[in-house]
Amino acid sequence: MSTLTNLGDVARLIREASAGKPRIIVGVVGPPAAGKTTIAAKLVQLLGPNSIAVGMDGFHLPQATLTKRGSRDRMGAPDTFDVDRFVSTLARIRDGRVPVPIPGFDRRIEEPVPDASTITPSFRTVVVEGNYLLTEFGGWEKVAPLIDLSFFVRVEHDIRVQRLIARHIEFGKTPDAAAAWAAGPDADNARLIGASANRADHLIDLAQ
Repeated sequence: MSTLTNLGDVARLIREASAGKPRIIVGVVGPPAAGKTTIAAKLVQLLGPNSIAVGMDGFHLPQATLTKRGSRDRMGAPDTFDVDRFVSTLARIRDGRVPVPIPGFDRRIEEPVPDASTITPSFRTVVVEGNYLLTEFGGWEKVAPLIDLSFFVRVEHDIRVQRLIARHIEFGKTPDAAAAWAAGPDADNARLIGASANRADHLIDLAQ
């Protein structure tokens, strides 16, 4: 496992892995506020118009479902996503023969948005970013076999938590509530996600 310190090298590895293949699925994994979404977007820019990013957040279960299950206060945990739908969507993306609609996620209301984008057969590189792509239980173990190349994003703890609190405040939480969520559910999830880092093909550490 190598550690990559700039996205140009990440893009180069992706191009090398995609040579001769009709489509490649790349996984970008990391804890909350590690910078996965930003990294995925920048990789798509580097890789060109035949690439597209997909976020795992669109597969959050609706808040009404979480409330009914009693898990609204753990939103973001592995069991608060529709993992079966996520796996089936990745399988269709990997097949590559038909357009695949992809849900988005509205952070302002913390709800998934149906059919926010579409992956057509013209996209040769699909960059999937999310927390649990390398997790080995709860149905998530079906994800890694669908990914051709994986990267785990490593970031200094205090920087990540500061970003996380700022994001929670931006989308409506009070400073106290933001700090409590970052130290509670987010911290629990980060420990779980961190345990999967050794399953990645490479590490990304942009602070080095």
